[in-house]
Amino acid sequence: MGTTAGAGALRLPGLHGYAVEFSPYCPGRAACAAAQYYGMAGCGTLAVLEQNEAGIVLLRSFDWNDGLFDVTWSENNENVLITCSGDGSLQIWDMAKTKGPLQVYKEHTLEAYSVDWSQTRGEQLVVSGSWDQTAKLWDPAVGKSLCTFKGHEGVIYSTIWSPHIPGCFASASGDQTLRIWDVKTPGVKLVIPAHQAEVLSCDWCKYDENLLVTGAVDCSLKGWDLRNIRQPVFVLLGHTYAIRRVKFSPFHATLLASCSYDFTVRFWDFSKPNPLLETVEHHTEFTCGLDLSLHNRGQVVDCAWDELVKIYTPSCLAVPV
Repeated sequence: MGTTAGAGALRLPGLHGYAVEFSPYCPGRAACAAAQYYGMAGCGTLAVLEQNEAGIVLLRSFDWNDGLFDVTWSENNENVLITCSGDGSLQIWDMAKTKGPLQVYKEHTLEAYSVDWSQTRGEQLVVSGSWDQTAKLWDPAVGKSLCTFKGHEGVIYSTIWSPHIPGCFASASGDQTLRIWDVKTPGVKLVIPAHQAEVLSCDWCKYDENLLVTGAVDCSLKGWDLRNIRQPVFVLLGHTYAIRRVKFSPFHATLLASCSYDFTVRFWDFSKPNPLLETVEHHTEFTCGLDLSLHNRGQVVDCAWDELVKIYTPSCLAVPV
């Protein structure tokens, strides 16, 4: 088990964390999308928290009438966030406002499970993924979706923008595939049969525009080079239950983190003969949300169904890798 430095925890009573993301603007600030009753019923809450000398404090919280499953920060306004929920809708929130969402976009016909704000400069686009097997493209300033992407044959669990290629995003699905899309063309650009199991998560390498990682119900992480998809460029084994989320490091080209239904968060360096750097075991329920800080090198935030959000630096990231 790994040791953690500078750790803080915040309990969200009665709420089970599904996703958490650091603010791109404010160091130590993060947002957590959570649901009552493990997301099976009840309401949802967007919790914005911040780490200071005293620990982690709750800055703001916003309630929605269905479970919230994912959250993304605006890339052009430090107070704006978007969540997605079990009723198929997306909600735009403004921390500067006291009450409910600025706007609600209701087009998905089943649970909206993933939402991501574009990372490339010069465009402000949002992509969402749903259990209705579609991904949708949104301009937050426009009240309806710009485009719907069809092709997956199972629920979509994850939709993530490329940090390198404008208008390009990846999706991971219960149909066992990873798919690459371009907003300028309606059809799928690339289909990768990534696992022989549902694929719950994917992420892009921050240093190589052709490299992605997938995490699946088969407990494995696989790396994919888009120039040659016949076989993975790496396979990482160690989790004992489904991998719920995977994130590449913003500071290291070969380092990534994953969290799982086995209650652990694991840190990996796929360039090393023994790639598993550390296993952090500090939750007592499914660990669903995970992010790595852009501001504070080595800082991690995670959340789980045990009502806890934790901000910490694992020992493997506390020293230069």
